[in-house]
Formats: sequence, C-alpha cells, structure tokens
Amino acid sequence: QRRVREAVVSTQSTGMRGIKSQGMLLCASDKDHKTVEVLRIPKGSKPGERITGESFSEAPDAQLNPKKKIFEKVQVDLTTDDSLQVMYKGELLRTSAGVITAPTLKSAVIR
Repeated sequence: QRRVREAVVSTQSTGMRGIKSQGMLLCASDKDHKTVEVLRIPKGSKPGERITGESFSEAPDAQLNPKKKIFEKVQVDLTTDDSLQVMYKGELLRTSAGVITAPTLKSAVIR
C-alpha cells in the first residue's frame, strides 16, 4: 500500500544487524513491547516534511554529533496521550496537515 510514514532519517548510513540503515520508522508500543504499531501521519502530509511542535524552533541543528546519542535522549519523552495523539514533553507532534497519532495504543512508548 502506498502510504506516507514518519521516519527519523540519518544522512550518514550505518550498519545494523548486517543491513545498511539510513533511518528509523517510528512506532508506538505497549510497556511490554508485545504490541507494536506504526504511527499514523495525517492525510495531506508531504514526504520529507518536518514533524514539529508549537514551541519548536524552525531552524534545525546544522549537524548532529552521532556520538551524543541525540535520539536516545529525546525518545524517553515521546509518548501517546489518551486520545492516541503523539506527544513530546506534553506537546503535540504534527505535520502541516495535523497531529500524528497511534492506531490504538494509549500511554505508549514511541521508538
């Protein structure tokens, strides 16, 4: 099926379990990681569009240091609320077309 999905894209590929990886698909999971769901991007979102929040600055960092493990620090504050909306530190994550959601998981871990 042809669908737009959210991904964390890395400009520098890396080997992961014998496969060259250039990004990660974001998913919601329950606390036990027994149920995993791919997040839903609102219809009308465009490929390559940035995911933002109300208080996010418009200018991304020019370059990230891979040794600082930025995503691992951010990931602990990614979750879903009772309305299945994806949040970072309590702030809704969205594209220009609307809020990103999980199909069924409330209070989910996002990885």
